[in-house]
Amino acid sequence: MSELVPGGNTPLPGGVLTFRVPGPFDVSAIVTDDSGTVHGDGDFVFYNQPAAPGVRLHGDRLTVDPPRLRPGASRVTLVVSPADLTTPLGRLPAPTVQVTAPDGRTLARFTPPRPQRETVLLLAELYRRGTAWKLRALGQGYADGLAGVARDFGVEVTEDTAPPGGPAADTGGARSLRSPSTPGEGRAFARGSAPALAPGAGPVAVGRGGSPGTPGSGPDPDGFLGPVNAARASAGSPPVRLDARLTAAAQDHAGVMAAHGVLASQSPDGVSVYQRVLRAGYAYLTIGEHLVSGPRTPHEFVEYCLSTAPSRRTLCDPAFGQAGLARVPDPRTGDLYWTALWATPFSPAGLDRTAREVIALTNTERASAGLAPLTADATLTAAAQAHSADMVARDFYAHTSPEGTQPWDRAAAAGCTRRSIGENIACGQRSPAEVVQGWMDSPGHRANILKRDFTHIGIGLAGGSRAGTYWTQLFGG
Repeated sequence: MSELVPGGNTPLPGGVLTFRVPGPFDVSAIVTDDSGTVHGDGDFVFYNQPAAPGVRLHGDRLTVDPPRLRPGASRVTLVVSPADLTTPLGRLPAPTVQVTAPDGRTLARFTPPRPQRETVLLLAELYRRGTAWKLRALGQGYADGLAGVARDFGVEVTEDTAPPGGPAADTGGARSLRSPSTPGEGRAFARGSAPALAPGAGPVAVGRGGSPGTPGSGPDPDGFLGPVNAARASAGSPPVRLDARLTAAAQDHAGVMAAHGVLASQSPDGVSVYQRVLRAGYAYLTIGEHLVSGPRTPHEFVEYCLSTAPSRRTLCDPAFGQAGLARVPDPRTGDLYWTALWATPFSPAGLDRTAREVIALTNTERASAGLAPLTADATLTAAAQAHSADMVARDFYAHTSPEGTQPWDRAAAAGCTRRSIGENIACGQRSPAEVVQGWMDSPGHRANILKRDFTHIGIGLAGGSRAGTYWTQLFGG
């Protein structure tokens, strides 16, 4: 059985698959094609419409028979919301989906981070890759309920007009979306408008008119850095400066979101915001982002980012020293789509420091269990780093590489002669503490960390694919 983390995926066998989400939740499903949009009302499965071709809802169980889906369907997204609409998800236990095979075997289980303000979660998706089907863990949430989900899946939703006296959407219309790649916390996401910038053009800002930027940064004509760095200073964090490559990536992503009217870390063209950062020529060690719709000014954007603890942690994270900010209007509605990127640039010293911190935290867990510490091993480190870089370069997430090599194969190829090999991988976590905690919260990963026979370890991490940073922990004994 696979214990999935947000962004993780696993292959699925043929036949009818069962998805169960026990607890005080309503389960529903959305059937889409490669464009990520529905064809009509028949693509929604919920308690008032419990069946569609290939999909059937029975209480807390959803069955999916992929070959029987409607023609052109390539994805089924599992959605959960509170059974009692007056109870926010944040007051309920985090929902867990368990996936079983036709013969009753448990194939996978996924529990997302506990929601905060969100009222609906995209919990997981079944998707076609070539002729096979796979399961991806999501954990994405919406603060504006099923209406926000419907919009992003291509359904026109009519909103109430603002009451006399002011446009309520200016301050209260923001949507937040939880990242699929970060266990333990959500991240807000935003929309914006700024001219496109060429990668490598030097630190610059985006926008039209305003106050100068923070000393040491590029110009900030739209005044983004003022409220951003004021909030960071209040939290005791150093200021960030704008980087042209991050700004270019933010502009690109915000523009695509605005063009499609979709708020997501991965746009309908299949490119994630992290991939845009890498394509812009920015190699990062750690990264965070906000994707938000609703705020009209930089001050409103910062106020929104400070409104929840997870989002505030991202904005004020002292590890981040560089930023890229953009906002682009939807040409149809005028709604602003903001993208803010916060990053620590890659350096060999930073990579080594991060790996050493992962090892130290791992050894702390072993010490608590009365086990001897693991020693860093150069060959295991080389194999682990190569696997993280390979997952990013070839856009996959698995212990088995596309050509079929396994952890012990990679260790041997790097020169390791140890007889016992184990591997943990993860994607989306932003820090050593976060990734080690995620592994310790998963029984299978925890068993590797606490295996008495292991004596040596290597750590690898690389960023820039669909889920952000990809981590590899390779053990030897």
